[in-house]
Amino acid sequence: MPPVRSNFWESFAVGTELLVFGDYGRFALRYSILTNSWTWLADVMNNPRYWFGSASVGEKAYVAGGVDSSFQALSCAEMYDSETHTWTPLPSMNRARYRCSGAFMDGKFYVIGGVSSSHELLTCGEEYDLNRRSWRVIDNMSQGLNETNDGDPPLLAVVNNELYAADYRAGDVKRYDKMNNKWITLGKLPEQRVSNDSWGIAFRACGDRLIVIGGPRTSIGGIIELNSWVPDEQPPVWNLVAT
Repeated sequence: MPPVRSNFWESFAVGTELLVFGDYGRFALRYSILTNSWTWLADVMNNPRYWFGSASVGEKAYVAGGVDSSFQALSCAEMYDSETHTWTPLPSMNRARYRCSGAFMDGKFYVIGGVSSSHELLTCGEEYDLNRRSWRVIDNMSQGLNETNDGDPPLLAVVNNELYAADYRAGDVKRYDKMNNKWITLGKLPEQRVSNDSWGIAFRACGDRLIVIGGPRTSIGGIIELNSWVPDEQPPVWNLVAT
């Protein structure tokens, strides 16, 4: 990776690329898994930002919200096409928010949680319909996730068009009930996971599996574990993949 300095980093994977943003989103680097190389991204987002929500599907990635360099919450959204390396503005959300999370489910882009410019904790989510090119507010979509938290991004993952969350405060795995707009507790996260709010644990989807990466910290570095589980109708039974 080219030598660069930044106080804030954001990243997402799309297609065969990994995009990494620094300096409040004002510069970006692109890693290609095909060539195993890093390059500077010539065209950064139309609205540089950090602490945004994002989700990818195929060769396209969607980003929304975040804050700019003056720490103003944003409502604007964009789409990145990894085949053409271009950014396309999308309609803005109804609520400006940062420290939010994104997910792609049932052909729609969701932005969940976050904080407003007045530091209000937002429990509503928003759904972007790609065909209608419009946003819909979903009240209380993040209600019940890390309720004692002060606005750290929800840890979300989608497997087979079902939305899951790692409730790092309670140590639970939850599934979103689309019909009733509520979260159902399925069971516990791996015992070895340790989080500093949402920053010390990774929660991802990989094919039909949920992946949790984390572990206890010690004075000499600690241990990081990678655990996986294929969601079913039973409580989670985590499989240790690597240490």
